[in-house]
Amino acid sequence: MNLKSILPLLLKAVPAIILLQTLFFKFSAAPESVYIFETLGLEPIGRIGIGILELIAAILLFIPKTTWLGAVLGLGLMVGAIVSHLTKLGVVVQNDGGTLFVLALTTFVFCGILTWKHRHQIPILNKLFV
Repeated sequence: MNLKSILPLLLKAVPAIILLQTLFFKFSAAPESVYIFETLGLEPIGRIGIGILELIAAILLFIPKTTWLGAVLGLGLMVGAIVSHLTKLGVVVQNDGGTLFVLALTTFVFCGILTWKHRHQIPILNKLFV
């Protein structure tokens, strides 16, 4: 395996792993997760709903025809997370050292790169780039 074959996999795996690893906390109603969504006024429906959307995004990233859709969905979810951190939650949430914020930024960047890389597959953008 060389860098050309590893890079596309990493571009998908990194955000998918980040999205998937947070699901345990959302779906098990971990105190940290409940705190976040209570602070946002979205507990419990928002916590569970966003968890489901993150699961869908992670799956879509690995299906070649829907990688673009997973990336766009991931971008949207991370915009919400980043804005929440910058407005209501703060960068550091319950003494996490900013870990959740950094994970949101990382996922946002990787999904942004994937969206750009697959822009020709996005129906509304495909017309602009033909």
